[in-house]
Amino acid sequence: MSRLFGILERNGTVLVEVVKDVTAESLLSMTIKTVRRGSIVYTDKFRSYNALMFCGYRHLRVDHKKRFSTGKVYINGLEGFWGYAKERIMKFHGVSKEKFPLYLKEMEFRYNNREKDIFTLLVKNLCNTVPKRL
Repeated sequence: MSRLFGILERNGTVLVEVVKDVTAESLLSMTIKTVRRGSIVYTDKFRSYNALMFCGYRHLRVDHKKRFSTGKVYINGLEGFWGYAKERIMKFHGVSKEKFPLYLKEMEFRYNNREKDIFTLLVKNLCNTVPKRL
């Protein structure tokens, strides 16, 4: 079973990774790699996030039982990504364990570029990998 780490920036950009486990050490390592210290980090009540405040983050917990909202804080953006990814991956009627991280990164790319013309982006990125002639 794959363990996943996902984080959503305020501007709507999502980053997802397959992680070996969901220990505090693994989650803190991913957070430190992606989030500037001093930032406010909203999480659910999972215990592995408890050490965030000792690593230079302002850590606030959101209670899922309160419909993903606590006043001005909404985390359903990240929940929206998981629904988006799950819906698309289910169309394949199962994904191999080896290829799952690639499918997940594809979903990340598609979600982060959902307002753009994906074909144009892909062509541009592929053309950038081809060396220019001298």
